[in-house]
Amino acid sequence: MLRLAADENFNNDILRGLLRRKPDLDIVRIQDVGLSGTDDPAVLEWAAREGRVLLTHDVNTVTRYAYERILTGKRMPGIFAADRAVPIGIAIEDLILLAESSLTNEWEGQVRYLPLR
Repeated sequence: MLRLAADENFNNDILRGLLRRKPDLDIVRIQDVGLSGTDDPAVLEWAAREGRVLLTHDVNTVTRYAYERILTGKRMPGIFAADRAVPIGIAIEDLILLAESSLTNEWEGQVRYLPLR
């Protein structure tokens, strides 16, 4: 199962829904690991060191820094970017599917946008 991290602004309702559906999901919030207020490049560096795919609603800034990491040959274990307009239930379903069916490192160097459909 994938190791996930939610950035500081990721919807907590989605996180609660994920954990209700899948209590053993390996997910941490950036603010719970002492990175509150940290800039995007540092969050991406931390996620790379920890081997965690980053969940974000920031489809502009975080993804831009992620692509920069990829272009410079730095590790980037993946990003799942959900626009805030994606309904919570759909985001939960898509993230459960991705977490349960993905192989470790499958999303390395990739940005995946939600919804999956």
